[in-house]
Amino acid sequence: MERLTWKQIAEKYPMQWVGLSDVIYVDDDGITVESAILKYVDKDKSELALMAINGENIIPWYTTPNDTFHMGAIGGHLLNDRSTKTR
Repeated sequence: MERLTWKQIAEKYPMQWVGLSDVIYVDDDGITVESAILKYVDKDKSELALMAINGENIIPWYTTPNDTFHMGAIGGHLLNDRSTKTR
């Protein structure tokens, strides 16, 4: 398996969950992936999380591009705003 940059991973596997190992973070911040070994691209979030919980050395990560909003977060925020205003 080869090491890929985050940009390469996100461009090759857009808008999907991937399983990463040997992650290198930008400035060791633990948040911004610089590069990693791509182990899985054919699993969903639940499968990857279960694999990590059961001891496999992977980190589940979603490849949302930096210029794309994650609709689930936006929808939840808007829904919460409406529900507090109507009460």
